[in-house]
Amino acid sequence: MATTTEQQNPVGFREKLAEKLGALSNAKYRRYWLGSLASVGAIQIVTMAQGWLIVDKLGGSTVDVGVLGGATAVPTILVSLFGGVLADRLDRRMLIVAVSAASTGLLMLLAILDATNTVMIWHVVVIASAQGLVMGFDGPVRSSYFPLLIERRHMASAVVLGTVMWQFSRLVTPIIGGVLITYGGTESVFFVGVLGWVSMLLVMISLRVSSPPLGTSRNYVGDIVDGVKFIFSRRDFLLLIGLTYSTHFFGMQYLQLMPFFAKRFGRDADGFGIMLSALGLGALAGTFTVGKVRANPRVGYFMLGGTITFTVAVISFAFSPSFYVALAFLFIGGLSNTIFFVVAMTVLQLRVPEQMRGRVMGIYTITFSFIPLGGVMGGYVASIYDERVAVGIGAAILASIFLFVGITQPMIRNFNGTNLEEV
Repeated sequence: MATTTEQQNPVGFREKLAEKLGALSNAKYRRYWLGSLASVGAIQIVTMAQGWLIVDKLGGSTVDVGVLGGATAVPTILVSLFGGVLADRLDRRMLIVAVSAASTGLLMLLAILDATNTVMIWHVVVIASAQGLVMGFDGPVRSSYFPLLIERRHMASAVVLGTVMWQFSRLVTPIIGGVLITYGGTESVFFVGVLGWVSMLLVMISLRVSSPPLGTSRNYVGDIVDGVKFIFSRRDFLLLIGLTYSTHFFGMQYLQLMPFFAKRFGRDADGFGIMLSALGLGALAGTFTVGKVRANPRVGYFMLGGTITFTVAVISFAFSPSFYVALAFLFIGGLSNTIFFVVAMTVLQLRVPEQMRGRVMGIYTITFSFIPLGGVMGGYVASIYDERVAVGIGAAILASIFLFVGITQPMIRNFNGTNLEEV
């Protein structure tokens, strides 16, 4: 019987398959990725439901939505610094187990309050604040844990897969959330969020890859200072993290104000979900697009140009004349903005020393808290004018920042995709 090429050379076949699958060729990473997908979906769908609960069911204002954003963001920012230190000091797997368990408990409490019609705005704000504390540990620990599961040559693949995970959930969960809210109320969304975190908890309990302590210098504050000093000593890290902060604070305010745009277009929860899904679809398309340009020698120009395109799309979305035109601009914005995030995260993960990974990633992941924090600014401006003006001002500021950096910082615009490890 004739044998196939794969049978004749099974080792070579496995190597080719591993190259095609990238980080997913590792069974433990696949399990971790699926568990993370469930918990990330929980984060996305719950954030959507919290905003809708305050605006629609509890009759909250733009200021209330801004307060919710601040209550979520400030604790996360404060704790992320210590979360990064813990990621370098303790077993990262057990830290993720603790985060998953705490998130499960908090969401269950919110779900019960909502289901029994005893929920009030201050309940949502307090629970979101507690969840923000927990997320302060989650971001840096996750960002420093997944490299333990893969080979270094698969780092770019893992970063892209992590982005796909977030963008896919941004595509799917708003649709699911809109349907759940329409037919089961916001409480049903919170119960689904509980299931997502339970899934992550079970995966991490079964995943036996732990991180050995890497040692510490003096104390928690001293370790945080060392992480900050390292970032300030590296212009590439300082610029990339600063640009990421700016993007989330100024450019993503429309996410917090999206319920008001849905109502402006005469839509309910289903329309709200469709708008978020259009953004997620664009971001998912952008993730695959960046896979084609990531290795380009002029990837720095693609990265900067993508963000400028994003700001134009956001402003156009804010002043769109109709719901369907708004969907088109949300798609374009999601696609173009993804290029910057994937390239920046890949550079940081490839260049950070292992002994500093937890602290640097802790400082980096503070960026995600800048979305709800930017919502505080957006909510205030929207209360004076309206949500369109708030979003337009934020996007214009972001465009100015990126244009200035692109003109004055050749290090960023000259990033070479063929060798992102090179300083």
